[in-house]
Amino acid sequence: MIILAVMGETHTRQAIKDTALELLVRHGYRGVSFGDIAATLGTTRANIHYHFGNKQTLVEEVLRNYVDITLAALRQIWSAQDTPLGAKVEAMVDYSRARYLHFNPDGQGGSWSLISRLRQDADLLSPQGRRTVDHFGSELSAIFAGALSAASQRGELGANVDANDAALLLAAIADNAAPITLAEGGFERLEAIYRSIQGLIERRTT
Repeated sequence: MIILAVMGETHTRQAIKDTALELLVRHGYRGVSFGDIAATLGTTRANIHYHFGNKQTLVEEVLRNYVDITLAALRQIWSAQDTPLGAKVEAMVDYSRARYLHFNPDGQGGSWSLISRLRQDADLLSPQGRRTVDHFGSELSAIFAGALSAASQRGELGANVDANDAALLLAAIADNAAPITLAEGGFERLEAIYRSIQGLIERRTT
């Protein structure tokens, strides 16, 4: 339990957002209230209202921050000029696994993506929240399109592999990573899919 009374304004806001993120990923929009956040942090609902006004405003900010951080991490992985395609896939798997294990330390396949979780509650999101979710999907597609186009120019793709098709496949997997692990009960299936796609698109050197 975090005692907010000893924190400054900035740290208090961040603690509220961090706790809201954890609870939203695990329970979704419908399953999280200011009371739940307050109880977890050891503060009052009035304190959370003071900082964010209402639940919609809090969720919008948490979602926006989550999307910005996630897209920045994926751009760093997939835009690295001196990193071969196979190493980028490995980095993608490692990044996803770390987030998965943060929310599922026992490896049993629970929810671990805020985007995926809030898509289930899209009818409750504000118009801004829905735009943020849509923005994530379009930016994710752009990241893979750029990465696979560059890989094609470097000769990393198989002779009959179309860069646009490969980008679509990777984007679809990444955008549905959490549902895949939920359906399969663990991370191993997602990892196997990434490696299978890598084997299909990467130019063989032997």
